[in-house]
Amino acid sequence: MKERVRILARDVMSRGHGLLERLTIELKRFDGRPQKQVREIYDTGDGAAILLYDPTRSTVVLVRQFRLPAYLKDGRDNLIEVCAGRLEGIDAQTRIVHEAEEETGYKVRHARKICEGYSSPGSFGEKLTFFVAEYAQSDRVGPGGGLEHEGEDIEVLEPTLDEALLMIERGEIIDTKSILLLQYAKLKGLMQHNGGS
Repeated sequence: MKERVRILARDVMSRGHGLLERLTIELKRFDGRPQKQVREIYDTGDGAAILLYDPTRSTVVLVRQFRLPAYLKDGRDNLIEVCAGRLEGIDAQTRIVHEAEEETGYKVRHARKICEGYSSPGSFGEKLTFFVAEYAQSDRVGPGGGLEHEGEDIEVLEPTLDEALLMIERGEIIDTKSILLLQYAKLKGLMQHNGGS
């Protein structure tokens, strides 16, 4: 990788919720010719997301909350998503177990990692680690809702998997990480045989 890319300049444009940088690079193209490129990269840090599912009732746990970019772009005053959070220096599994309890009120017994991925690698540095975990009604240990002092105002939803998939078709769920995890649950048959493959 280092042989293909040479960083010529790296300038910090903003350091707030995340880091916005402008990079000038020289990239060796696949045909061997060098090409100079200027790119802006925004990195808010890596994160994790989890789909909680109950195979006995065919339900999933989702959260509804305000997201400013969606409001500015589409006028949506909230998005429906799976539980997710920033790692902030903590390993992905520890962080997502904590976030799930904080946001949904459910204690996670066993989070199973399914994959990692970049949601928009052309300009965003964030890499997500995706998890699934079974839950039961008896795992409810709190109200959920997130932390008010962090600006969180979260409503906990518990549709069936089929209802959630219909919400994707109707455009009610437009969050990519949530679509990925819900489709994974359907593809792997998580509701049919306790824990999938």
